[in-house]
Amino acid sequence: MLLRQTVIGRFQAVFERHGFEPIDTPVLEYYETLTGNIDDEKLIYHFEDQGGREVGMRFDLTVPLARFVALHRNELTFPFKRYHIAPVWRADRPQRGRFREFWQCDADIVGTTSMMADADVVSIFIEALDAVNIPNAVVRINHRKLLESFARYAGVADQQAGSVYRAIDKLDKVGPEGVVEELGRAGVEAGVAGRIIQLLSTTGSPDAVLSAVSTQLQGIEMADTAVRELSDLFSYLAALGLSQEDYTLDLSLARGLGYYTGPVFEAMTYEANIGSLGGAGRYDGLVGRFSKEQLPATGISLGLERIIVVAEELGLIQVSSAVSDVLVTVFAQERATDSLAMTAELRKAGLKAETFLEPGRDLGRQFRYASRRGIPFAIVLGPDEVERGVVAVKNLTTGDQIEMARGEVAEHVKGRV
Repeated sequence: MLLRQTVIGRFQAVFERHGFEPIDTPVLEYYETLTGNIDDEKLIYHFEDQGGREVGMRFDLTVPLARFVALHRNELTFPFKRYHIAPVWRADRPQRGRFREFWQCDADIVGTTSMMADADVVSIFIEALDAVNIPNAVVRINHRKLLESFARYAGVADQQAGSVYRAIDKLDKVGPEGVVEELGRAGVEAGVAGRIIQLLSTTGSPDAVLSAVSTQLQGIEMADTAVRELSDLFSYLAALGLSQEDYTLDLSLARGLGYYTGPVFEAMTYEANIGSLGGAGRYDGLVGRFSKEQLPATGISLGLERIIVVAEELGLIQVSSAVSDVLVTVFAQERATDSLAMTAELRKAGLKAETFLEPGRDLGRQFRYASRRGIPFAIVLGPDEVERGVVAVKNLTTGDQIEMARGEVAEHVKGRV
């Protein structure tokens, strides 16, 4: 739990450094609010409440954000930058890094179409993963309109375009030949499928790949839009000082949720076989489902549980097991008030301090209690120490014990924890 809180704290610091403010939303939404926003609605936990209403548990934090913005439209200042760290639920099959209840750490910007906003959230992705020491992390970037352009190029009707997206998304798993077979089953001619594979395999800088895409998909207007927006995005990422090792243009990336309308993102690391560490993208039409006014939006979502799995397996974050810095022992029942007063002084000085809560136990028992909980220091405050105006400070790691004036204890401990 301490590791979890450490990771959350570091993410919060990154979000707030970028000017994002926290919000919270209800766990339950009307079922009709959630449906239509996820490819497989069987993943939504839903039921009928006591009032006969069909309700569901949120499966992500983006749909509730869209409803929140629509509800508070007149109270918010746009562009609205928010972060939200909270649990979500999906009726999925549990496995390593995948749970039915899990936490998402989201950062979104609502109210602007500028690719500067997309660059901001991508940079948050990179900074957040760096803050928890994820090695060799990379953010994969694509554009929903490029995927739609591939389907148009392949001659597939819009209503069947999803089969093309799914085929392209399997490139890493089934390889080029497998994708060609999948495209064939979707009705794509072999020659066209081969040219799509050739495009997906294009290597080089983002500008070089986008140039090749623009040439191949010439005449498809949405492809021109996607290329222009991605060019702007990569330009802004460079201006933010991000290394090209931190992100890559991946034409095979197809995020699963149907509400994406522009750039899409996915973070991963090659150091752990765990899949995506987070993702998201631009969703310019989602808020409009709950409001008369369309509001563009973009954002990212970090998967807390998966990141913690990686952090634990690779030993990325060293977290002390101690909740407290110091334990104030109780010499005897009649000295309990002295110990409580000492504890209060240490807390006011900014230390995490607690008092042993079973007066009458011998000091050895109290020291063992502190050691088992990882508390590094113990304070002994007996009648002799009280009379002389000193306390004994015991270092439970080394076993050393020294006496000092009561007023010096806080600084002594602070300098050693």
